Amino acid sequence: MMRMMMSAEEVLIPDDRAFSRFRGECQSEEGWSVTYNRNNICVWIQMLQEEKSLHRIKCRMLCKDIPAETMYDVLHDIEYRRKWDVNVIETFDIGKLTVNADVGYYSWKCPKPLKNRDVITLRSWLPMGNDYIIMNYSVKHAKYPPKKDLVRAVSIQTGYLIQHTGPTSCNLTYLAQVDPRGSLPRWVVNKSSQLLAPKAMKRISKACLRYPEWKQKHSPGFKPWLFPEQNPLSSIPLSELCIQHADSLENIDESSLSESKDERAEHSDDEGNN
Repeated sequence: MMRMMMSAEEVLIPDDRAFSRFRGECQSEEGWSVTYNRNNICVWIQMLQEEKSLHRIKCRMLCKDIPAETMYDVLHDIEYRRKWDVNVIETFDIGKLTVNADVGYYSWKCPKPLKNRDVITLRSWLPMGNDYIIMNYSVKHAKYPPKKDLVRAVSIQTGYLIQHTGPTSCNLTYLAQVDPRGSLPRWVVNKSSQLLAPKAMKRISKACLRYPEWKQKHSPGFKPWLFPEQNPLSSIPLSELCIQHADSLENIDESSLSESKDERAEHSDDEGNN
């Protein structure tokens, strides 16, 4: 029993079975409720703790004009993410663990008036036949403690499945279970599943269409996610990391906060543009 508990605490790099399980979860629809389905984008939600609005979200987008390889490059390319991801506050790599695993930092803007969030994650990736998987979960690193002006969230399991459907087409599935550390108002969950998630998928799609031209001007041959020997990151030992438990972090109650007027106005503008 003690050994099982210790292994649950240990930071592990996902193996082939973990990738296969993630792929199965991305493809399963049992226990999920559809909240959005139009324009080749479908969003599902699975409530876990109603009182805290703790949930899992899954989005799938059918891309008729984006090759799987381009989608994989865009989701990996941290320099390009700084250009297209309007929610990013700061993102950087911390160190590499293996040829297909590293540790990174990401902070993002939340809908006002919620506090912004950040995470430290162990990320791993794997081509599986013609498909690709990128996934992550939260870890702790002593050199990157929680910041005063941000709430440290916890990625329990987050990732992407990219499925090759033709020479110039693919399906992208995003699956996320994130503990935002706090009791969120219900409008946040509704907005995430009905507006923010579809909007994020559309943004990824646009970023993919522009990527080949952008990459031609920005180190076109540099793709360390495909060519590990190009990776400039220093190696860090697994012993420097430990599992980030949600209950060890600040838990804030934002459940009574109302959506700001600016956010509501932006929401209505977006609906008018769709």
